[in-house]
Amino acid sequence: MPTSVFLFDGDCSFCSACARFVERYIPHRADVSPWQFADIQRLGLTVQECDAAVQWIGADGRRASGPDAIGLLLRDTPGWTALWWRPMGWLFALPPVRWLSWPVYNWIAAHRDLMPGGTPACAVPQARRAALTGDGDQPPA
Repeated sequence: MPTSVFLFDGDCSFCSACARFVERYIPHRADVSPWQFADIQRLGLTVQECDAAVQWIGADGRRASGPDAIGLLLRDTPGWTALWWRPMGWLFALPPVRWLSWPVYNWIAAHRDLMPGGTPACAVPQARRAALTGDGDQPPA
C-alpha cells in the first residue's frame, strides 16, 4: 500500500465535518476517505469495525482505530506543521491521555448526532441504516 488510509463514517454529518477539518487544517499524507467508498475487505476491516470508530491503516502496515487512529494521523503530519501536530499525536499515546481518550471518544461516538453538524441519522448504526433504506449493497446486521 503506497499511502496510509484514514477512514471515517461518510454517512455521519459530524464525522464528515471532522474529516473536512482534517482536510483543510491538518497537512497529512494519508488518504482520508469515507469507509463506504473504500474496499474495506481488501484493507482487512469489517462494517462493524468501521461503523464503531475511525480507522487507520498505515503505509507501514500499522493499524489503529478511534483515538489511536487520530493520534497516528497527527503523527504522520509532514513539513513544518509537524512541529505542532506531531506532539499532539504523541499525546494520544501517553498513558494518562490514552486512558481518557477512549471513554471520551466512545461518548462522542455514542452522541455524535448531538454534536455540531450532527443529524439524527448519525445515531443510527450502518447496518440499521442499510435495513431502513433497503440498500442491498450493505451486508445485513
